[in-house]
Amino acid sequence: MQWKHWLLDSNYTVVFTGAGMSTESGLPDFRSKKTGLWKKKAPGKIASIDALNHNVEEFIEFYRERVLGVKEFGPHKGHHILAEWEKKGLVQSIITQNVDGFHQQAGSEQVIELHGTLQKLHCESCGKEYDSEQYVHKDYYCTCEGILRPSVVLFGEPLPQDAFQRALEESQKAELFIVLGSSLSVTPANQFPLIAKESGAKLMIVNMESTSFDMYADVVINKEKIGDFLNEWNRGIQTTH
Repeated sequence: MQWKHWLLDSNYTVVFTGAGMSTESGLPDFRSKKTGLWKKKAPGKIASIDALNHNVEEFIEFYRERVLGVKEFGPHKGHHILAEWEKKGLVQSIITQNVDGFHQQAGSEQVIELHGTLQKLHCESCGKEYDSEQYVHKDYYCTCEGILRPSVVLFGEPLPQDAFQRALEESQKAELFIVLGSSLSVTPANQFPLIAKESGAKLMIVNMESTSFDMYADVVINKEKIGDFLNEWNRGIQTTH
């Protein structure tokens, strides 16, 4: 398996993570057929700017449940391996669609959060930042009396421009671009693997199910848990060294 040497051969490796990275920690995702959160709630009605403005009680109830869920779980071995690889200089950055903050909890520092984070809140009125513990304690208002909301991208909002620009630059610099646990169904985030590929990177997609981008990948791994896959790869690297 020639790809097993790619990580050691690459001078610039970028990892792109999606919901599959988080579900292995126990968090529910949004789009899975059986347990996805959108099977229970309609995204346009509950996780949107419109809901924040016109249906605030249900909005807060939904996001408090999500904040509590994130605090109940934590990073798995896959997150820790990526953090270890960063410290060793094998991974230069992580672009993530996830909002749980598990990469940082595991020790990764170069993390680009495309869709924001549930670890922080901010006031919709004045912008003041708070820790998400406020939601745990059912404290939903700023000192200015504005509503506190999670610092995530809601439906109807654009991606944060600085995160998007940085992700674009990282994708263009990549020699190896590894997708972990993303269906690559959300635009514009799903363009980064293609941008990396067009810029000359080797593209690897590791996802439980096939994606519509598999045809562009140099290697596709399906039906394998990310934590197990990274652990096996990590052991192979240590053996090589």
